[in-house]
Amino acid sequence: MVSNPLARYLLRRLGVSALLIVGVTLVTFVLTNLVPGDPVAANLGQRAAENPATVAAYRAHYGLDRPLPVQYATYLGNLVRGDLGESQQTHRPVLTDLQSAVPATLEIAIGAIVLSVLIGVGFGVIAAVRRGQLTDSALRVVSLVGISVPTFWLALVAFYVFSFQLDLAPGSGRLAPATTAPPHVTGLYTLDALLAGEWETFGDALAHLTLPTLVLTLYTVGLLTRFTRSAVLEVLEQDYVRSARAKGLPGRTVLFRYVLRAAMVPILTVVGLAFGALLSGTVLVEEIFAWPGLGSYAYQAASHLDLPAVMGVGLFVGIIYLVINLVVDLLYGVIDPRVRIS
Repeated sequence: MVSNPLARYLLRRLGVSALLIVGVTLVTFVLTNLVPGDPVAANLGQRAAENPATVAAYRAHYGLDRPLPVQYATYLGNLVRGDLGESQQTHRPVLTDLQSAVPATLEIAIGAIVLSVLIGVGFGVIAAVRRGQLTDSALRVVSLVGISVPTFWLALVAFYVFSFQLDLAPGSGRLAPATTAPPHVTGLYTLDALLAGEWETFGDALAHLTLPTLVLTLYTVGLLTRFTRSAVLEVLEQDYVRSARAKGLPGRTVLFRYVLRAAMVPILTVVGLAFGALLSGTVLVEEIFAWPGLGSYAYQAASHLDLPAVMGVGLFVGIIYLVINLVVDLLYGVIDPRVRIS
């Protein structure tokens, strides 16, 4: 019996997470098999799909000739051994494809969430403190624009203006065609270039990273600005904040020690959800910038009915949200002592 409350909580969450992962695989498997269409025709082409021997060999190779419950049981058995199957499109292990695509998405998602937290939380606090003033109105307009403008449309406009017309940003992809990728360590080109001391490659990777990251940042900044403003305004109305002010504490001390700390719990929830959305929902932005990340991989897999790849992406996204929720829950206890006690 584990006596430590934190260890007991973690074990309970890990057990629930394992059940949820199995649930994610079941739902993804059922949904992918309910999609109308023939994966054989989608991957082999119409002419090859008319050859019965070719179709039979293809179905036997990928196990599509077995009953669905047997296919699912086989998938779970392989999953326990770390085998996510073979992609019907790339003919490589899905795990290998994900190891190549995930770092690319992670690179723009980390940049976007860091910028979003710094700018969005800062804007939200300023808007709340200066409620009703011109600054508040201007920041609310900025946040409204960020939320309202479709991300894919903003990506198209940004690519056309800054890359095609003004030539201020490089074209698509993670590196220029003449630049060689840095030695693989993490898969994040900027970090790998720094570790290898390849400054020219680092500059090229950073230049390619900038525009898609800023496009994704704008939406998240708008979301965080509005939510932070609401959360801070709610705390500012609390009696203990009025008492702190009445005791003569400096405004900056009240803001950072009492207001922002109390408002950070709900803000943290939104940051976690936004980071999960950035990791799993950048399909159109990656397609526009020809960014070889998880979104592009998911799009190609879905358009070719590549069932093992779709299952792999669904499983990865599910695990991402479980891990982010666990980290956010643990951070609740760090920020708010009442959560630790409960």
